Amino acid sequence: MTFARMKRGAAALAASILWLPCFASAQPDPLVPEPADAQAEEAVLAGRAAEPEAAKGPHMLTKADVDAWLDGVMPYALEDLDIAGAVVSVVKDGELLTSRGYGYADLETQKPMDPASTLVRPGSVSKLFTWTAVMQLVEQGKVDLDEDVNAYLDFTIPEAFGAPITVRNLLTHTSGFEEAIKTLIVKDPANMPDLEKYVKESIPARVFPPGTTPAYSNYATALAGYIVQHVSGQSFDDYIDEYIFAPLGMKHSSFRQPLPDELAAMMSQGYEDVFKAEPQYYEIIPAAPAGSLAATADDMAKFMIAHLDNGGVLLSPETAEEMHTTLDPHLPPLNAMALGFYQQDHYGLRSIGHGGDTMFFHSNLSLFLDHNVGLFVSVNSSGSKGGGSLFLRERLANNFGERYFAEAAPVEETTLDTAAAHGAEIAGVYEVSRSPVTNFMAVSRFLGQAKITVDENGDLLFPFVSVPARWREVEPYVWRRVGGDERLAATIADGKVKQLSFEPVSPFMTYSPPPWHRSSALLTPLLAAAILVLGATALFWPVRAIVRARYKGAFPHQGATALSHRVVRIGVYVVLAYLIGWMALFTSMMSDISNLTAAMDAPVRIMQIAQVALYAALLAAVWNAYNVWTARSSWFAKFWSVLLPLAIIVVIWFAAISGFLSFDLTY
Repeated sequence: MTFARMKRGAAALAASILWLPCFASAQPDPLVPEPADAQAEEAVLAGRAAEPEAAKGPHMLTKADVDAWLDGVMPYALEDLDIAGAVVSVVKDGELLTSRGYGYADLETQKPMDPASTLVRPGSVSKLFTWTAVMQLVEQGKVDLDEDVNAYLDFTIPEAFGAPITVRNLLTHTSGFEEAIKTLIVKDPANMPDLEKYVKESIPARVFPPGTTPAYSNYATALAGYIVQHVSGQSFDDYIDEYIFAPLGMKHSSFRQPLPDELAAMMSQGYEDVFKAEPQYYEIIPAAPAGSLAATADDMAKFMIAHLDNGGVLLSPETAEEMHTTLDPHLPPLNAMALGFYQQDHYGLRSIGHGGDTMFFHSNLSLFLDHNVGLFVSVNSSGSKGGGSLFLRERLANNFGERYFAEAAPVEETTLDTAAAHGAEIAGVYEVSRSPVTNFMAVSRFLGQAKITVDENGDLLFPFVSVPARWREVEPYVWRRVGGDERLAATIADGKVKQLSFEPVSPFMTYSPPPWHRSSALLTPLLAAAILVLGATALFWPVRAIVRARYKGAFPHQGATALSHRVVRIGVYVVLAYLIGWMALFTSMMSDISNLTAAMDAPVRIMQIAQVALYAALLAAVWNAYNVWTARSSWFAKFWSVLLPLAIIVVIWFAAISGFLSFDLTY
């Protein structure tokens, strides 16, 4: 068990959360294809690798052309990324233009993916249905976007920062809640709390003033779903069935868990990849309004058509317009949150939508508002190349836009003369806003810190989807990814970076410099040095005892000095065992997010109580140092006696900023 493995565990935490697994972590992952592979995948998705130069540029958006393009792109992409199956639906001008299925819904029986009859898990695309339901209640005057959420609850969200969380904050991911991952996904439906129990017993700490900091929150969406339930007087599932699915004729869709029998038979299996062909469990989402939807691609097309039709039968044109265009920008000119939807603008092409990921399904929905066109894609495997499924669902929408809409054409940009100077201002270590803060999972915030450096040309070096990436300044404090269309931007106050973000995560996550005591730039080398000191002490104590026994040497200490010498070394073993215990527990829990349930409370509590051993070891080290310095000891013994308490203090420091010293079991 190593510190590096624990760091990979932190990346796994980000990779296990419903929305944007790999974007949430800026740490490299050895499973991610090399940059050249990623570029090749993008070329494949562009569908232009084999086209003559004259054929490049906007195509006519017809069923024949879309079918030909998808049939040329998707089978190769699935094979290259080791994904079992996918579905795609495209709508235009109020009609289903086309829908396609690729690969298999069941590898063993080779049941094909059918966009009309195969259900997939859209993950956080589910949130769009929850937000639509909220906006229906807003339209009816039953909910006010700017009212305190407590006005619509039968329990109380605790006060903080002197300002209430509003319904609008929920829709724009600015509620200020820390990341909550306990019981995010469970395997056994019997262990699933109902929505009311979940929102009442899983309240995350408030760590940002409301409205100030985008920090994506599944709990906030679950809370919005509970508001729908409480205000309407119906269960959330019943409300969605009656007021969204039924009006749209979405007969093959459900938020219910487990699925009704008639739909369960239509559900695609979920896979890690085609080489691990054993079907995975049906993921149960206790925060159901945030991600429990199962639906066919054709049903998702009906939802897209309604929103493109100014709300259709779901919303009034005025409410739909408000939902689609009311932006909450925090880092202009980057894409921002609307009300539930978020901007997916691609160069000059206006688009809104939402992506979604469970452990095994990866999906994206995009609405090209100016063209009355929508695109939905979902794959049923994560794939063997880390991040590959994300490249597929993200790039498919962008390449679709480039193929059919002139506004999506790349723009000519030159590097600014300020690149080197501004890059130097930006260089440093950053932590992400979407993080656990007050509990032991805060270790992921520390281990997931991202480092930005500047090369000799003034370009920023900062990973994108865990792949090394280069960013070039194209506007003051705005950079574009070299070889891509994504932008990175920062706000500067008093000569220091206040926050930065990059697309596509900019609507709902920001990065900021950590305070000095939490900076990995300082603490990581100190922790490494502390572990080296402790490890050397643990190693050489028995070695020296063996040498003395072999050569019949005398033990050099007597009395209290001898006792403290032995006690502090026992304390060193305890401290190392404490670190190893947390590493083992953390990596075990991160190996499968379904492990993050109350079943793990006992080992977590044991490790939380074990912090007492740290303080005992520190007292022993201080006592030992006193005895060594008051005895006639060598300079090296005195030097080492000081290093030991300092090393233990560094471990306690790390434990404190990692949340290991917290006794909280809500995480």
